[in-house]
Amino acid sequence: MSKIICDFCGATDTRDNPVIAGDNACICKACVNAAHEIMSGNLPVEEDKTKNPAQEKEIKIKTPAELKKILDEYVIGQERAKKVLSVAVYNHYKRIFRHNEIDDDTELNKSNVLLIGPTGSGKTLLAQTISKYLDVPLAIADATSLTEAGYVGDDVENVVTRLVQAADGDIKKAERGIIFIDEVDKVARMSENRSITRDVSGEGVQQALLKIVEGSVVNVPPKGGRKHPGQDALQVDTTNILFICGGAFDGLEDIIKKKQGANVLGFNQDKKTKNEQDKIISKVETDDLVKYGLIPELIGRLHMIATLNEITEDDMVHILTEPKNALIKQYIKLFQMDNVTLKFEKDALKELAKLAIVRKTGARGLRSILEDIMLDIMFDLPKYKNKTVTITKEVVQKTEEPKVA
Repeated sequence: MSKIICDFCGATDTRDNPVIAGDNACICKACVNAAHEIMSGNLPVEEDKTKNPAQEKEIKIKTPAELKKILDEYVIGQERAKKVLSVAVYNHYKRIFRHNEIDDDTELNKSNVLLIGPTGSGKTLLAQTISKYLDVPLAIADATSLTEAGYVGDDVENVVTRLVQAADGDIKKAERGIIFIDEVDKVARMSENRSITRDVSGEGVQQALLKIVEGSVVNVPPKGGRKHPGQDALQVDTTNILFICGGAFDGLEDIIKKKQGANVLGFNQDKKTKNEQDKIISKVETDDLVKYGLIPELIGRLHMIATLNEITEDDMVHILTEPKNALIKQYIKLFQMDNVTLKFEKDALKELAKLAIVRKTGARGLRSILEDIMLDIMFDLPKYKNKTVTITKEVVQKTEEPKVA
């Protein structure tokens, strides 16, 4: 079933902006409101013809510095990655909304981004945050679930379907959205040599991704799943969709060290500090990624590469306390709702950070650690009404009860 389109502004029928269909014409809610304003004399006709409030909002693009400031509120550290992403997004939306400002035949290509960093370092959070504040649809897909067309698993085109669903079925809006493909390192082929047999979830997926990443019109099933002959397919142009790929790329350091002539095997190796490991990964080049197992054609479409550092103990403490959605702030608010004051000692925060680093789950591991520690306290929370509960290092170690005053 095809979507109803407004004959006046070209908007597609959505829940927020429904389109009324007549015998010979269709009109959306926004155009009805605009017509009412004109007839009431509140808006000049000439101004209404040239001004589209939705378009005006879209053209106000945030600068890279403004975008980075937004990311700083949610993501601790990772300065280089935040700059790379801010510049890529700024250039991408400038290319879409302002390409007509200079009248020449120069074509601007989009800059897709590859984020390389350990688990829990903030790759997904970067994409989610930037999408939230740009008010554009975002689809997050896991590359491990993707397979070649015709095999059990998700078709690559289903990633685009998720973006259409995130845009409430508005294809025009979806065509300017962001697709974040996580765990892209898991579809690396096992060797540098081209496979003569089928590589169903590795090289085959990379070849399928090429088509949508570089920009083409894709036929996608409206509700996801497999394509069926009787199912109407939606046509989505991926030319203006920004692709951000992320992955941990375990073992990439060894490939870089080999290239530099360093010994990666044997007994004489010195254990590298986190700073030294971060410096090694920051020297990644495209040929290192080819050796890892990504096909050159796909790397060629991911123009901007940003590396994320492993999170330190100090970073963990900042993550717990500083961002707008910091876990400690969330718990303090939950306790306030029951008229209980919650406090965390500095040593307790450091102990929480140590536990997260030991578990090697990155920042995402902090929530499960806190949930476990706070469970019994939250269970008895109504008993502590109008009191102050202080969490100490011993509470985190589960050797003592919290202080109540």
